[in-house]
Amino acid sequence: MKLLDLLARVCAVLAGVLLTLITLMTCVSLIGRNTIGTTLVGDFELTGVATGAAIALFMPWCQVRHGNIIVDFFTAKASERTNALLDRFGCLLLALVFALLAWRTTHGALSAWAGHSESQIIGFPEWVVHTTMVPPFILTSVIALWQAAFGLDGAPEAHG
Repeated sequence: MKLLDLLARVCAVLAGVLLTLITLMTCVSLIGRNTIGTTLVGDFELTGVATGAAIALFMPWCQVRHGNIIVDFFTAKASERTNALLDRFGCLLLALVFALLAWRTTHGALSAWAGHSESQIIGFPEWVVHTTMVPPFILTSVIALWQAAFGLDGAPEAHG
């Protein structure tokens, strides 16, 4: 789990860098628009591209930190063991969903590549966006599988 945690941290740092760059680009664009009447061409498209990648890059860290919303209204009075089993089952479902997302995003990337699909204003290749999302989706799936197998603490030695 230490390697998965490290990879999740790297993804989160990359997401933070992307969001910082988006913020700086937006500031430059707004200052330019309001002072000299010119803006960065395609800033809206680049913001969308980077935000999509950043969201995907935050997913592994969210799973490592158990940051997903858990609705425990019906299980609040259940035993600790029952809740642990339900948590593991939830991790398994999440792993399957993220594996599906990785597969379909890969398919989307290949389709965008084959179709030479680009953004409208600056011609940014859409396959790049899809491609940046696949590794964090796979990592999130692997982390969730690990947690389904060994529990949310992620320590295999504690479970046998």
